[in-house]
Amino acid sequence: MDYSFFDFLTLIGSLGLFLYGMKIMSEGLQKIAGDKLRSILSAMTTNRFTGVLTGVLITALIQSSSATTVMVVSFVNAGLLSLAQSIGVIMGANVGTTVTAWIISLFGFKVDISAFAIPLIGLSIPLIFSEKSRRKSIGEFLLGFSFLFMGLAYLKESVPDLQSNPQILAFLQNYTSMGYLSLLIFLGIGSILTIIVQSSSATVAITLIMCTKGWIPYDMAAAMILGENIGTTITANIAAIPANVSAKRAAIAHLMFNVFGVIWVMTLFYPFTRLVTWIVSSFGPGDPHQMSQFLASLDPRTISLITSNAELTDPKLVELQKQLLSLQVSVSYGLSLFHTMFNILNVTIMIWFVKFYVYVCSAVIKPKNVAEEEEFQLRYIPSGMLSTSELSLMQAKKEIAVYGDRTYRMLGMVKELFYEKDEDKFLKIYSRIEKYESISDRMEVEIANYLTFVAEGRLSSESKEEIRIMLRAVTEIESIADSCNNLARAIKRRNEGKGEFTESLNHNMDQMFAIVDQALQQMNVILHKPEAVHDDINISYNVENEINNYRNQLKIKNMEDVNNKAYDYQVGVYYMDMVAECEKLGDYVLNVVQAVIEKKI
Repeated sequence: MDYSFFDFLTLIGSLGLFLYGMKIMSEGLQKIAGDKLRSILSAMTTNRFTGVLTGVLITALIQSSSATTVMVVSFVNAGLLSLAQSIGVIMGANVGTTVTAWIISLFGFKVDISAFAIPLIGLSIPLIFSEKSRRKSIGEFLLGFSFLFMGLAYLKESVPDLQSNPQILAFLQNYTSMGYLSLLIFLGIGSILTIIVQSSSATVAITLIMCTKGWIPYDMAAAMILGENIGTTITANIAAIPANVSAKRAAIAHLMFNVFGVIWVMTLFYPFTRLVTWIVSSFGPGDPHQMSQFLASLDPRTISLITSNAELTDPKLVELQKQLLSLQVSVSYGLSLFHTMFNILNVTIMIWFVKFYVYVCSAVIKPKNVAEEEEFQLRYIPSGMLSTSELSLMQAKKEIAVYGDRTYRMLGMVKELFYEKDEDKFLKIYSRIEKYESISDRMEVEIANYLTFVAEGRLSSESKEEIRIMLRAVTEIESIADSCNNLARAIKRRNEGKGEFTESLNHNMDQMFAIVDQALQQMNVILHKPEAVHDDINISYNVENEINNYRNQLKIKNMEDVNNKAYDYQVGVYYMDMVAECEKLGDYVLNVVQAVIEKKI
């Protein structure tokens, strides 16, 4: 086998391991996180400033902005963070990665998380085989986390080792004297290099080597560092490939944030670099700009002598060596400070434009359909402080109306699933219904918790009764979502059992779905208009009676048809399971309407 082709397959395999780790980690996270992790993250990201601080701390802790942004993307994919919250954390990650660069340059210390990957897998195996679902989910999360970092480590190993062989890039010194065009060229080189190496820290090290060897001047190295800030966003965008729309938006927000930052710094490039140079030369070892000038003034033999590890006896050479070391330190500090100042100033400016980023990302990444938009995110209930009691009740009522709309969309998916013959499309719709059911469970808990907090405040007896009614409505809406999920399961069982419905059965199910659809529509009209007049309840009672009567007719007709061998007994079982579930769904709908209009608990 051709070695280069094998090398290419290794690269693709590393990428596959990384993506698979991302998938398992995200799924495990959704299962174990429940509401605790979401409430902690919501508390940490209640506003853009605490979100930025969270990003800085996480990145400084795990020593990788790429890993932080990948985690943020997985949190958004799991519905634990909204897009706006994730943007703050991503901004913080950009500042956090400069902390890492300073730690590397000052102490030469870096934690390699991939070294812990195999022990973590060892820890996850007993948990995966545990009977308790929570432990199993924790095991999946740890396994995904390990695979993710192993994938990142293999990615770095399977690309050309540029860090050990910086001479490969020595030809770049031919492109350093074209003025502003040179800056743009080196900005592009920095981006491409980071995309290849998959680590901005590694490419910063390469840039330092090139600059301290005098191949490129300080300004070109600074331009490369700007490019590396763009290149580092590729990891999060790769992680977002299999994720949902919101996760893709979070990844693109990271790219936009860095691109916009680079644009404004490039317009003020020379004043900005002069400011950094002044700080380093005033408080540090010297002027970073003098490095290339100093090396240009020496002949190659002298450079070879003062850069060698051999002990020098000539006082002139010893002095030149000291000058070189001092200038190398100044270049290192200058580039590190440039990197830090760029990111801090960028966050300071861009933090005021989070809503703009959300708007642009939503416009750029559009869902293919309405259902694809669905991630868990409460629309009206805030994650921070509670409003006044009466306003809190209004917000809860609006959220319950949104909850009702979600269950109606679920029924639409069930009707679509009923006739779907293509297996891939069927599984896609089925998984979407399952996701909606999971969202529904989380919405029930979130709204119920919110109402419980509101109830602890000073409320009138009428308001307390209103909260009890809303809690009942929320429970019944969750039961509607469960029924929709049960219908989807019944359809799946029918398909797996190769059960073929006759035209008559399909027609009957269409009729039943139409009546249930009418009941749900009427429920949502009432939820959106809670002040509805008393007459509205009669429509719901009539529809519920219609469902019950139709169920009874179909039950009797089914017994006759099975006896007459119009279809198999098993087909009749699938059919009556669906009819019975539709009747249950109708009961739950009426319970919601009774709670809202008749105030029956």
